[in-house]
Amino acid sequence: MVRLTYPSFRLLLYLEWLLLATAVFMEVLLPFEFSWSLLLRLGAIAAFGLMGFRLPRVTLGTRLFYTTVAFGLIWLAATQDGLSTRSVFLLCLVLVMRSCLIFKRSGQLLVLGLSLFSYGTLLLSKPIMPQKLKAAVWDWRLSNVLLFSLTLVFALLLINALLAERQSREQLQIAHQELEITHEQLRQYALRIEDQATLQERNRIAREIHDGLGHTLAAQTIQINNALLFWQSNDDKALTFIKQAKQLGAEALLEIRRSVSVLRSNPLQGQSLESAIEKLLTNFEQTTGIKPSHKINLPLSLPTEVNTTLYRIVQESLTNIYKHAQATGVTVEVVSQGGMIHLAIEDNGKGFNPTQNTTGFGLQGMRERASAVGGQFNLHSQLGTGCRICVSFPPSKVLL
Repeated sequence: MVRLTYPSFRLLLYLEWLLLATAVFMEVLLPFEFSWSLLLRLGAIAAFGLMGFRLPRVTLGTRLFYTTVAFGLIWLAATQDGLSTRSVFLLCLVLVMRSCLIFKRSGQLLVLGLSLFSYGTLLLSKPIMPQKLKAAVWDWRLSNVLLFSLTLVFALLLINALLAERQSREQLQIAHQELEITHEQLRQYALRIEDQATLQERNRIAREIHDGLGHTLAAQTIQINNALLFWQSNDDKALTFIKQAKQLGAEALLEIRRSVSVLRSNPLQGQSLESAIEKLLTNFEQTTGIKPSHKINLPLSLPTEVNTTLYRIVQESLTNIYKHAQATGVTVEVVSQGGMIHLAIEDNGKGFNPTQNTTGFGLQGMRERASAVGGQFNLHSQLGTGCRICVSFPPSKVLL
């Protein structure tokens, strides 16, 4: 047994109290006659009303027992204590309202049928004293039974409509709460991804500074120290060391500019992807002395995230070739074919074993960039045979 709190059914609760108060009023004042029978009838109505504060909602047995007791109370008060048919009408109506809260549709119809049977039986079984009024009274009784049946059906439909509305509202509230929880989970996940991406980028920059700029500045310091050692005893040798230190300083400055370029949030800065890649290739040729061959054939426009991803992968690939490949030839192709975008970067350098290169931030970053926008990243390399990087984007990712 659980207590029914009527969270969204205060109207039904007030209506039930009103019907019970009306039954008490009719028993007391129509007409008023104090007797033990009146007290028993009022006690029966009060007991029926108190039963409404605890409705069975768990097992079928307790619900059937509750309904049987309620019908028994009505029959006992009507047959033994003289409860009026008007009060029977109201109590049966209240019982039908309660059945909507404890039974499904079949149980509700059963309670409705029993209520109609009880009211009709009690009404039609009352004796008619004046014989001449027999026909009129029977007509009035039949009308009363018909009115009662229509009232019960209306009450049943109304309460079921209210129940359906409450259930829909509760489901909507649950869905709203689940949506808020999901939104918060997505926000937390986005924050974790952002933190992870920031950490990876920080680690990559730290490695770039250590491997590139750090080594260059360390070598420059050595050359300056050598120049200081020989600047009095051997001017030519000291001058050579100073020139080498100057060259290393220029390389360090170039490394800083390259790092700043990588960190820019919008590397294209209003220029087309083709122009940006050609500028990368020109800078690569000026830095390394290697003239890359290239083929760029792109549609008029691509999504911004695809443009940025292609640019970053070309940029990172050229940086890796410059630092590690020891290549003499580089080929870059960006073409559109069959609605797909294909990027291929190939060099003839010393190559490496991809299965053993597990610490490189560059390759990992390129793979993650391609995957983030739905692209497919492939790497082919062997010792002594150079390296080839291929990235493909499906039509669904390249169409604006």
